[in-house]
Amino acid sequence: MKDEPLNDWDPLEQVNQRDQRQLYDEMRERCPVAHSKLMGWSLFRHEDIVAVLADPQTYSNVSEFLAIPNGMDPPVHGQYREALDGNFKNEQMSRLEPQARKIAVDLLESVRTGDKVEMISAFVNPFSLKALCALLGWPEKQWVYLDSWVQDSLKAAFEQDPVAGKNLADEFSDHVKTNLKARRGSRCEQGDATSILLKTAVDGVQLDDDQIVSVLRNWTAGHGTVAGSLGIVFMHLAEDTELQHQLRRDPTLIPCAIEEILRVDGPLVANPRVTTKDVKLQGLSIPKGEHLTLMWIAGDRDPAAFAQADELNIKRNNAESLVWGQGIHVCQGAPLARLEIRVAVEQMLLKTKGFALADEVPCRAVYPSNGLTSLHLRFS
Repeated sequence: MKDEPLNDWDPLEQVNQRDQRQLYDEMRERCPVAHSKLMGWSLFRHEDIVAVLADPQTYSNVSEFLAIPNGMDPPVHGQYREALDGNFKNEQMSRLEPQARKIAVDLLESVRTGDKVEMISAFVNPFSLKALCALLGWPEKQWVYLDSWVQDSLKAAFEQDPVAGKNLADEFSDHVKTNLKARRGSRCEQGDATSILLKTAVDGVQLDDDQIVSVLRNWTAGHGTVAGSLGIVFMHLAEDTELQHQLRRDPTLIPCAIEEILRVDGPLVANPRVTTKDVKLQGLSIPKGEHLTLMWIAGDRDPAAFAQADELNIKRNNAESLVWGQGIHVCQGAPLARLEIRVAVEQMLLKTKGFALADEVPCRAVYPSNGLTSLHLRFS
């Protein structure tokens, strides 16, 4: 690429929203470093994204607002991440798994042969957020509020509406602090994540309420991505009856199938970074203080990193997948997300004889999500 300015491209044009994967695949091959008003400098190639993730000193992940721990850089990032790791250890996941399984079973209880079900509203969103409530030890009915908050936050991000974003942040803070106050007023000792967070300390100082709000804002937004992942996995299984039957015959293949489906069709389009010094990417000079956008769904479909990158192969080695990120900011909640998606798919295959797409075409979300807003399945 020549060292010269690039014309702005508009990722929000309506035509571009019809298939974000195709758009970003084309950009990766045609213009691997591109500029837009929305995203700053977008990187599409796997090798460029991995290089940025491996160098947090040059490419900062510090957020404009308090975002613990992913919106922090070393050494502070490591201190907070280590303090929060206890929420995702095997003990906590083992405690949550039977609760998540029961949630899935209850949601599937009413599905009958011949039924046509819109799965995003009937299963995907309630499952992911009820599971989060179980992790936190919050009343299950609070999933309804969390669902509306996630959807409104995505809308505010898409519309670049800072006023709506600020109002949503304040509202979420009040909601979390109400739950923290209720927990402090309870004499019952509970082993859930809320109890753990109330005892979590960094460098000998306990997290305050605003810090816990920041942590839970990250977890709740992450469950929007879990829901996006689950909808995508269900859609691919509905389209690929051979794969669906293969997983019914051998459920041990489910984790590998999930990883590969999400590599081919990731739920999250991108994440940002900021340059801390002048850099060169693909021969292009980018000054200090510029915003970069790492295009996950383009990097994960890069033929330079994955043979037949746009094809589904559940036997593929996905060690270089970007689904959960890489480097020091790799998704801390990945063990939780993997557990929830696996349990949901296991129960879906166990409790049904078969499912396929109904007449309605699945409806995609728009940037920054690549998930689904509707998915009609017919059960056989």
